[in-house]
Amino acid sequence: METRINSKVRDIQISGIRQFFNRVQAYPNAVQLTLGQPDFETPAHIKEAAKKAIDNNHTRYTPNAGLIELRQYASKFVSEKYKLDYDPEKEVLVTVGASQGIDLTMRAILEPGDEVLIPAPAYPAYEPIIRLCGATPVFIDTRDSDFVVTVEKIKHLQTDKTKAIIFPYPSNPTGVVLTESQLTELAAYLKDQQMFVLADEIYSELNYDSVHQSIATFPGMRDKTIVINGLSKSHSMTGWRIGFVFAPEGICQHLIKVHQYNVSCASSVSQYAALEALKYGQEDPVSMKIQYEERRDFMVRRLEEIGLPTVSPSGAFYAFPSIEQSGLSSFDFALKLLEEEELAVVPGDAFSSLGEGYVRLSYAYHLDELEEALNRLEKFWKRII
Repeated sequence: METRINSKVRDIQISGIRQFFNRVQAYPNAVQLTLGQPDFETPAHIKEAAKKAIDNNHTRYTPNAGLIELRQYASKFVSEKYKLDYDPEKEVLVTVGASQGIDLTMRAILEPGDEVLIPAPAYPAYEPIIRLCGATPVFIDTRDSDFVVTVEKIKHLQTDKTKAIIFPYPSNPTGVVLTESQLTELAAYLKDQQMFVLADEIYSELNYDSVHQSIATFPGMRDKTIVINGLSKSHSMTGWRIGFVFAPEGICQHLIKVHQYNVSCASSVSQYAALEALKYGQEDPVSMKIQYEERRDFMVRRLEEIGLPTVSPSGAFYAFPSIEQSGLSSFDFALKLLEEEELAVVPGDAFSSLGEGYVRLSYAYHLDELEEALNRLEKFWKRII
């Protein structure tokens, strides 16, 4: 019966991140820098709100789009933080994590034969979702521009089949953030193009050098931009699975149709926890970001000392050093590092073929773990170079 499975499903692969994470389980003493999961506990007041929701029997379906009060506070949050203005009644959708927000958006806008531009190296979930929709991912090579997408690069790959472009900033895996001048130039071009912009802004609260700016706030961009965000990274709520989609009413009315037939609604208990996070936990991300920034500075300094070329990350919690000098493929490098030094990193080719020659290091780990990890990496690097 396997041959009767949807051919598009048969052809996609399990995420390279998870593949390598699963391999690491055979090394119980390994130091891990693999997963993009905050090492902080969900703030106590958020957990208490969830317990209270259960005690108060808030365990039934919510409106498809999510609790209206949660949508109001989500709208308030992005308005006050990022100057994004969306009507909570008609332009905000609560999803099962940002991942489901990306999936339902792709399924709502894509048709077979469409093309989607993706600045790469890129988060590995975009490509298979696009392919499942019968569309084609087109990777934009950003390696020679410090992982920043440019108008020239877009023009080079844009065709009459281009339906959308993804803006994944702050970036996973590179940690790159677009500056205001870069966004201004990109928006000036994109506002006149017949393509959607999917702005994946899940790391928006982890911007170390400035306040996050969304391309949706630039002239002419709101009507074509779909903004994805959530609480997984900002409030250390990965397992709660609460994300948000912000889009103009004319787009959102179609997104909700895909959402309601897919999941009906996000978990009611998680929605009440999310409401607490946005209502009373606006400052929760601040202390986490301070520690991430300290870890970022440590990691960049150590990578420089080791001699691994790295574009300094301005956001998220990843570094993406080049290991090209080793002469090894990214997978072989990561495997040898695991076997010989019991240090787990993610091979760069997990982030498309344009990630080959790099590895991703997550610094969503305690500073002591990072120190041990970089010591092991230095020992390995000196031995193979």
